[in-house]
Amino acid sequence: MPFTSRLDRYIFRLVIVPLLGVFVLAASLLVLDQMLRLFRFVSTEGGPVGVVFRMLGALLPDYASLAIPLGLLLGTLFAFRQLALSSELDVMRAVGLSYTRLLRVPYAITLTLMAINAALVFYIQPVSKYYYEELQFDLRSGALGASIKVGEFTTLADRMALRIEESEESGRELKGIFARINTQDGQTLSISAREGRFLSTSDDPDTIILRLSNGTIVQDPDGQSPRVLSFAMHDLPIDLPTIESFRQRGEAEAEYILPELLQMGWSDNASEDTRNASQASLNYRLVELAMMAFLPLLAVALAIPPKRSTSALGVFVAVVLVVAYHKINQYMQDFAALGRIDPTLGLWGPFVIFVGLILWWFWQIAYVPGGQPIGALENVFSKLVKWLGRILRPRRRRANALAEQGS
Repeated sequence: MPFTSRLDRYIFRLVIVPLLGVFVLAASLLVLDQMLRLFRFVSTEGGPVGVVFRMLGALLPDYASLAIPLGLLLGTLFAFRQLALSSELDVMRAVGLSYTRLLRVPYAITLTLMAINAALVFYIQPVSKYYYEELQFDLRSGALGASIKVGEFTTLADRMALRIEESEESGRELKGIFARINTQDGQTLSISAREGRFLSTSDDPDTIILRLSNGTIVQDPDGQSPRVLSFAMHDLPIDLPTIESFRQRGEAEAEYILPELLQMGWSDNASEDTRNASQASLNYRLVELAMMAFLPLLAVALAIPPKRSTSALGVFVAVVLVVAYHKINQYMQDFAALGRIDPTLGLWGPFVIFVGLILWWFWQIAYVPGGQPIGALENVFSKLVKWLGRILRPRRRRANALAEQGS
């Protein structure tokens, strides 16, 4: 049976451990970076803290689609780099194992990850993007139960201004309350209370009750002297504002799933801008997915340093190339969506060039005796390191001499 030999299991362990580590690290960094922005946004809008984690959950498919290719690349690269540095790769090659045979397990992992990523970018990610936008809309409109901001005047139903000094229990318990209300008959009420509590009503879901305790009401009718009333408990009904419903999914091409992209991209009823955007989004997702099939070849080509060298330049070059290619695809998608370039040419052109470079590098490392794809870069890098060492060595000696004189 395939993939059951001891060699395959060994290569699987070498690949899967850094793959999972890079995936978790990359996804965590992306989530933590976005978490700070979301906490700031939610606190500004006065929403509940729990919505931050719901928004982060909606962003996870987007981050996973970026972290999976990076994890596949670096997992395979670190595995073959370890085999090369420990001379195990030389032994395997000496007994007749080709790179094609050694890549059997990495390609089995690649096909599995490509299937997962295809489900993410074509089905799960568009729906999660729409859900994220919906959460933002609900948060701004107050549909998620935005709390009263402490120390600020909040306008409710366009006829009441409310200010509180302290808030507890997620905004349900209020202290130090001041309210100014314009009634329908033209009167103005100024209400101050020591404590208050929001209560829901079963008969009218569009109205809540603010139950005030230990306060006063100043009534100022037109043409009459103000009257002051004290109360131990007073129920103040508050009409909730009307909340607009969120738009339907599909306003942006990133929210289309695969069948919708195919339908909108070649529909005679759709506008030219819609067709361009749909075709650009479809081709962008396809090239990002197709590139995963060549990442193991790129990883092997850059993982093996020259003999008697432990340089990690290949790791740096691999990350730079993949990130740069991803950015180029994003720019080409934007240009194609605007109709400035054909989507097929703009997105598949860089793909063909990059794939040609990867295949040439892999041919050099796998079939050319002594071939080293980035040998020239390795030489330049080693010379640069030696040059920096010669510059820094005299300064280090002078610093040590001054330190000895001072002591």
